[in-house]
Amino acid sequence: MLRGFLMLAAFFGFTGVALGAFAAHGLKNRLTPEYLTIFHTGVTYQLVHTLALLGVALLATQIPGRLITWAGASFAIGILLFSGSLYLLTITGVSKLGIVTPFGGLAFLVGWVCLGLAAWRLS
Repeated sequence: MLRGFLMLAAFFGFTGVALGAFAAHGLKNRLTPEYLTIFHTGVTYQLVHTLALLGVALLATQIPGRLITWAGASFAIGILLFSGSLYLLTITGVSKLGIVTPFGGLAFLVGWVCLGLAAWRLS
C-alpha cells in the first residue's frame, strides 16, 4: 500500500500544481470568472486530498488494515470524481458533468470517516 499511495500522491500532487498553473496562466482569459472559480475549487480539493493521501500512505506503515486502505482509496476516487468532473465541466461547458461531483465529495467523506474510525480503534 505504501508504494501505491505514495505514487498516487506524487501523481495527484504534480497534476494539481500543473493544473493550477494552467488555470492561472492558460485559462485565465478563456474561462468566465465563474468557471475559473470552479476550476480552482477542483485544484484546491485535489491538493488538499493529495496531502491526505500522503498521510494515509505513511499511516499505512504504522497502522495496517482495511480502514486505512479504504481511506486512501476513497481519497483517490474522490480526487478523480470531484476534481475531475469540475475540470471537465469547466473545459467542456457540459453542465451535466456536475452530476458526478457529489459522488466525489461523498468519496472524500468516506475517506475521512475511515481515517477517523482507524484512529478510534487505536489503543
